[in-house]
Amino acid sequence: MQKLLIANRGEIAVRIIRTARRMGIATVAVCSEADADSLAVAEADEHVVIGPAPAPKSYLNQEAVLLAAAETHADAVHPGFGFLSENASFAQAVTEAGLVWVGPSAETIRLMGDKVAARAAAAQAGVPTLAGSEGPLDPDDDPLGLARRTGFPVVIKAAAGGGGRGIRVVEKESEFLSALDITRAEARASFGDDTVYLERFVPKARHVEVQLLGDGIRVVHLGDRDCSMQRRSQKVMEEAPAPGLPDHVRRTIAESSVRLAEACGYTGAGTVEFLYDPEREEAAFIEMNTRLQVEHPVTEEITGIDIVEHQLRVAAGEPLALEQESIRLSGHAFECRINAEDPSNGFFPSPGTISELRWPQSEAVRVDSGVTAGSVVAPFYDSMVAKLIVSGPDRESALERLRAALNGIVVEGISTTVPLHQALASLPELAEVAHHTKFIEDSGILTALEAS
Repeated sequence: MQKLLIANRGEIAVRIIRTARRMGIATVAVCSEADADSLAVAEADEHVVIGPAPAPKSYLNQEAVLLAAAETHADAVHPGFGFLSENASFAQAVTEAGLVWVGPSAETIRLMGDKVAARAAAAQAGVPTLAGSEGPLDPDDDPLGLARRTGFPVVIKAAAGGGGRGIRVVEKESEFLSALDITRAEARASFGDDTVYLERFVPKARHVEVQLLGDGIRVVHLGDRDCSMQRRSQKVMEEAPAPGLPDHVRRTIAESSVRLAEACGYTGAGTVEFLYDPEREEAAFIEMNTRLQVEHPVTEEITGIDIVEHQLRVAAGEPLALEQESIRLSGHAFECRINAEDPSNGFFPSPGTISELRWPQSEAVRVDSGVTAGSVVAPFYDSMVAKLIVSGPDRESALERLRAALNGIVVEGISTTVPLHQALASLPELAEVAHHTKFIEDSGILTALEAS
């Protein structure tokens, strides 16, 4: 691998570029017209403007990305996360063009992108799954009867969904059939596929996941993470390792995740996500993300492993240079996603120019950012501008350092979600691991922020 094209933008493009530079790999940034002056463009060795601001005309334009790779003589493509990162047709097009795809095969992406097929593959590999439909929910097979046998509340999920979309919780039997019709319609409109399936709903569940690396033959895990602090099913704050998991649960999710990935011949970085039921002390499969996760830095902080480096090495054909028994977890780390949104105004997007920006300076603090002072935050893309990662020798000290780091952030010119993170970090429920995936909505903290 001599020259890497990053088919992404923002902080993840910057983060990939810096690892590639350290490895002696030249980089190409693709960008929209709106991002021509971005930090990622400044950091890369070359850049290509591939289209106007709207993502469908730039970052989601497969032909434009492949043309940029050809024009710059790039020999590899890293998709980052979001955009085309889990698009099987793009992965296939990259390899058919004779380029190295930094990720799993198109077949694996396609399999895990179908949530019904992924659930079946997980069950076959011995990964624990929730009670529900064994396959797609067929309207002719008495779906209401299956929901009754599963037990209310149930959750209807789009087979092509992901990232918290295409999910509807049904509390009462009388609401089920209408909810099924609505979910199908939403899935058809959002994903072009109205296939849905059914699972038992776990109230006050935690979201835990296992980080994997594979080379197509062998897979290792890098421990687990907790991503339970969410707003509207979107992750807000993550930490590693997942606190408060019984040893048997931690062992089960790690070992079964490795089995699933090995059964797929998995290459590169991937994550298997679970719902954890604290009352039953049980974890069950949600999905597998066939890409680099936003929250991968917390795992890097507790393992000392550069996940992107291993992605690049494996993609270049090197065997995985990690043995499971040599991977050691040390300390604890938190990550906060800093978004350009106004928590006091319903999290309304806050695009604009950053007039002043200061991050806390400490060995315990890492900032993965796609902006600097003077950067323009455009209104066309995901609102995340940076990630604050704070580590410590244990969870208590890491949380204390997180509070101090959040208080040391200065951002002027735009509103950010820093006030939300400051409020969350001070809550006793976080310290006591009493939070869950619906905690932010249930706690009243959003009302307090809007009133501030």
